[in-house]
Amino acid sequence: MNLSDKIRNIPDFPKEGILFKDITPLLRDKEALKEAIEKMADMFRDYDIDYVVGIEARGFLVGTPLAIELNKGFIPIRKPGKLPHDVLKKSYELEYGKNEIEIHKDAVSEGDKILIVDDLLATGGTTLASTEMIEELGGEVVGCAFLLELDALDGREVLKDYEVKSLLIE
Repeated sequence: MNLSDKIRNIPDFPKEGILFKDITPLLRDKEALKEAIEKMADMFRDYDIDYVVGIEARGFLVGTPLAIELNKGFIPIRKPGKLPHDVLKKSYELEYGKNEIEIHKDAVSEGDKILIVDDLLATGGTTLASTEMIEELGGEVVGCAFLLELDALDGREVLKDYEVKSLLIE
């Protein structure tokens, strides 16, 4: 199965000049979803991982089933105001603006080995902010996994200090 065929391009979303990669057709197709999660898991099956961290929101859609497939717990990184306990907050740049993310301060302990997961690697800003928060809490980022990587945006270069693996690269 060609998983790239299951990703729809939406021009000028969320704003003009952005080509949005819509993964909902892949998510809707049970065989494509299963294959994508199994292949992403295979990329990191031999790594020493304690937890999978998913970045809101689409990172949850990929990260949670990936955590189940790897038999690991799942930790969410969320947009501001969504987590009910004490949080660590980090600001970062997007390809089309600024944003912030948060993680519970007690979500990661000293020495925890973390796999960060998101649906898309674009400029790498969100993932880099996530790595910084995890390391500030004492965790070790063992890798970053993506369903899709937009090679032209050089996100991999921003994450050059980390093991980066993408299932699909455009």
